[in-house]
Amino acid sequence: MIFDPVYLVVIGIGMLLSMWASARVKGTFAKFSKVRSGSGLTGAQVAMRILQANNIHDVKIEPIKGNLTDHYDPRSKTLRLSEPVYGSGSLAALGVAAHEVGHAIQHAEKYAMLAFRSWWVPIANTGSGLSMIVLIIAAVMGGAQAAGLGAGLALLGVALFATTTVFTLVTLPVEFDASRRAMLSLEKGGIMPASELVGARKVLSAAGMTYVAAFITSLLTLLYWAYRLGLFGGRR
Repeated sequence: MIFDPVYLVVIGIGMLLSMWASARVKGTFAKFSKVRSGSGLTGAQVAMRILQANNIHDVKIEPIKGNLTDHYDPRSKTLRLSEPVYGSGSLAALGVAAHEVGHAIQHAEKYAMLAFRSWWVPIANTGSGLSMIVLIIAAVMGGAQAAGLGAGLALLGVALFATTTVFTLVTLPVEFDASRRAMLSLEKGGIMPASELVGARKVLSAAGMTYVAAFITSLLTLLYWAYRLGLFGGRR
C-alpha cells in the first residue's frame, strides 16, 4: 500500500495543505503580534470584558504554556489563553482571545453545532483509534470485492474513519462562528477601531484555514480508502 501512487498523492496533498495552513497562521500571528492595540488591554482583559458584556460570569480565565495553545474547555468552563495571548495587548492576542470567548458564548447559548461536536468527540476518538487497523486488515483480505469478512471489514473500516471526517466537518461552522462572534464583540464593544479589526480578522482567517486543511485531508483520505477497498469501483 505504501507504494500505491494514489495513496502517495493523497498523503502529499494533505501534508502540503497542513504545512501551508500552519505556516500561514504562524506567520500572520507573528506579524500582528508586533502591532499593539490602542485600547491598552491585554488578551485576558479583553476576554473578561467580552464575557461580562454577554452576562457570562461563571467562566474562569487561566494562562497556559505554549504558543497557539489557546482553547475553551466547556467541561470546566475555563478559558485557557497561551502566554503570548494572555498578557499581550497585540492585535493578534486580542483577536485570539476574543475567538476563544466566542466558544464560551456558544456554550452559554447552547449553540447546536458546538454541542454536537462535544458529543461526537468520543465517537471520533474511537473511530480514529480503530479505523486504520480495520482498514489494513480489510485490504489484506480483499476488501469489498471479496466475499464475507473482507467486504464487511471494508465497510466497517470506512465507517470508522468517517467519524473523524465528520468531526473535522462539524468543526468548520463551530470555528467560523466563534470568529464571527469575536469580530462582532471587538467592534460593538468599542475595543478595536476598524483599522485594527483588519489585523485581528486576518489572524482569525489564517487560523480558520488550518481547520479547512484538516477537513480536506480527512475527506481525501476517506475517499482513498473507499476507492482502495472497492466500495465505488476501486481495485483490490
